[in-house]
Amino acid sequence: MTNFTDLLDGYQRFRTSEYRRHRDRWSELSEGQNPRVMVIACSDSRVDPAQVFDTVPGEIFVVRNVANLVPPFEDDASRHGVSAALEFAVTQLEVPEIVVMGHGACGGVGAALSRRFEGKAPGDGGFIAHWVDMLDAARDRIVAAHGTGPEAVRALELETVRVSLANLMTFPFVAERVEAGKLRLLGAYFAIADGVLHVMGADGEFAEA
Repeated sequence: MTNFTDLLDGYQRFRTSEYRRHRDRWSELSEGQNPRVMVIACSDSRVDPAQVFDTVPGEIFVVRNVANLVPPFEDDASRHGVSAALEFAVTQLEVPEIVVMGHGACGGVGAALSRRFEGKAPGDGGFIAHWVDMLDAARDRIVAAHGTGPEAVRALELETVRVSLANLMTFPFVAERVEAGKLRLLGAYFAIADGVLHVMGADGEFAEA
């Protein structure tokens, strides 16, 4: 099992290999960043977007959270981590594309489907329950059509991407840029078991990349 000591060993390997190989790149990045794509992905340890897309430092601006969800636009006094990152990427870095990437075997989707944390206090699953309840409407439709088995799990994993893309359009600064042709919203799904990436088409359906 990996612990922090192992991570420090990894850092030493990074310093003597990857860092040296991209030394000029790191020097450029010390002056600023100019990523061309924002990726909104799950925090799951198995789906690192930089690894899946084989990127080099500075290429993608990444936000990760449980089930790769984007909450709808809310203008209140709460602290909005995803919204702040989105605002930074769109209005400050001016990324021309945003990709929402779902994945297979998602624990957040499992929690949404089973509702096993519903009614729990924070620290016992309450934060998770209130986060994944963004999927409640999609979850109810899918359960009505497919039950709660593997077919429903896959359907809800794909739906996390559609829900997040729809919620992105509730942000005025996103919608304005999309309508002006300055920003594209894209969806993807990474199947852990076979390592295959699926890309969402204009019709909302997914096909292998």
